[in-house]
Amino acid sequence: MPDDAVLDPEERAELERLRAEVAELRSQAAAPPPLAEPPVAAAPRPRRQRWRSVVATLLIVIGCILAPISVVAVWTKNLVTDTDRYVATVQPLASDPAIQSAIADRITAEIFTHLDVTGITNQAVDALAERGLPPLVANQLSALSEPLASGVESFVRTEVGKVVASDAFANAWTTANRTAHQALVAALTGETREGVTIENDTVSINLGPFIQEVKQRLIDRGFELASRIPNVNPSFVLVQSDYIAQARGAFNLLNAVGFWLPIVALIFLAIGIYVAKGHRRALVGAGLGIAGGMVVLALALALFRTIYLNELPLGVLTRDAAAAFYDTLVRFLRLGLRTVLVFGLVIALAGFFTGRSVTAVRARAGVSKGIGWLRGGAEQAGFRTGPVGAWVYRYKKVLWIAVIAIAALVLVFWDQPTGRVIIGLTLAVLVALVIIEFLGRPPSPTEPELVESESAAAVDTSDVSPTASALISGSQAPDTVEAISRG
Repeated sequence: MPDDAVLDPEERAELERLRAEVAELRSQAAAPPPLAEPPVAAAPRPRRQRWRSVVATLLIVIGCILAPISVVAVWTKNLVTDTDRYVATVQPLASDPAIQSAIADRITAEIFTHLDVTGITNQAVDALAERGLPPLVANQLSALSEPLASGVESFVRTEVGKVVASDAFANAWTTANRTAHQALVAALTGETREGVTIENDTVSINLGPFIQEVKQRLIDRGFELASRIPNVNPSFVLVQSDYIAQARGAFNLLNAVGFWLPIVALIFLAIGIYVAKGHRRALVGAGLGIAGGMVVLALALALFRTIYLNELPLGVLTRDAAAAFYDTLVRFLRLGLRTVLVFGLVIALAGFFTGRSVTAVRARAGVSKGIGWLRGGAEQAGFRTGPVGAWVYRYKKVLWIAVIAIAALVLVFWDQPTGRVIIGLTLAVLVALVIIEFLGRPPSPTEPELVESESAAAVDTSDVSPTASALISGSQAPDTVEAISRG
């Protein structure tokens, strides 16, 4: 018997309606796709957007150029205004073997300009000859004057070396440099200070106190001839260069802007990052630019070191002593540029891993997965955060900002931070953020909310028949359509 014979009028009407819907769906599926409309040319970006990128790039570039100049300006200003910093800078020179050898040679040479051992020996021989010393013996004694003078000079040089290597010399060196802590800077500014001699583009430190120390030591050792050494103030040349006078103008400018230049550089960078359309991309560029500026500064210091050693006048300093002096003088500058280099790299990495690149997204997903695994293991072990977890989850972003702000304040108020300090603060911030993410736990949904969500999900299909619901969802559309077409 045909299927239509057992259908009541309502079922027959429903069947006819469904057949009409199936026919319409088939006609839509068989119809050719509509012709694609010609692509609409993208509207040109407003000119102000392009200018925005140009301005942001220009500001960031200027800030990155000012960064290494700021480091040099701060270092220079510290040498000028901070006596303790200057003394701490030059204090290691007293223990450097090359500097000790150069100073010992200079002091020994100065002593023997006032102490003629050969002449004193010849005078003694002539006096003995006048008192009846046989001529043969007198001639033999005269022949011994040179070896005797050499032996005396060797003895004095040994004693001078002991003095220079002693703690007394280190203290005297510190005292002399504390009195004249602007020795090198005085040459650049054209000023002269006590204990410093500036002449013909040469910076020299007086060695008078050191010679008096050597003189007293020789007398105490029984070398009475040392009492003939007068009170003299010879100089030990630290720097001699034809470029000191030319560098005075640039130095004075750096000294004047030593405080404001870093602030100006930070302002340029901050405004550039704010103006840029992509803040994270601009942050990465600024960090890499700062790091690149520090690399350029390091290369410039190495180049200037080579120029300084190659133009060192003969007889002023040995090459080893000059190299030790230069490396000691700029070591705080190198420390500062390394610190800023690490800071720039940290900023660049922070901007990159908070961005939308595939690597950054996968890295964050991996960290989140690891934190979730740890949280799940802790919950299985009975650890529950309770209301604290819900509170941390609710104020997560506020806590993030607070952690970063605290780290920034610590860095600002840290006295002479180094690259290790920057890395340590960065690791501390990362650990704090991981702890916040671990503790933050979204509140569990209540049962009424679950029932309400399930009811809302069932509203769309409650007023249609199961067959129509299947057609709407599409999960069983092929089978249902085929069954209806057979019906």
